[in-house]
Amino acid sequence: MQEEAVSLEETILVVTEDTEDLYVDGQRGLGEIRQRLRKAAEIPVLEIERNMHHFLKVMQRVFRQTEQQLQDQPELRLDEVELQVEISAKGEVKLFAGGEASGKGVIKLKFKPMK
Repeated sequence: MQEEAVSLEETILVVTEDTEDLYVDGQRGLGEIRQRLRKAAEIPVLEIERNMHHFLKVMQRVFRQTEQQLQDQPELRLDEVELQVEISAKGEVKLFAGGEASGKGVIKLKFKPMK
């Protein structure tokens, strides 16, 4: 499979949802309202590639160490790992650890051992 060359100026539009606390005076005193804000940012593709590469490199180290620890326990085997990651408005690749990401724009990565 041949890789395509990426232009230094090539970008991808990333839409994120942030939350912001707003304080509003109400009839019964000060109330807190969480408001969702949608933000869009154009991120250089090279930045996302660099961050994804770093993320995968770290996860590979974690998987390798886990497999080494499991060698002492033959009844256990790491058969599959599923991770969810999200890309921030700054191009950061972050592990999504908030449970099921229904309705959220996450990327699902599935890893299986090579046979």
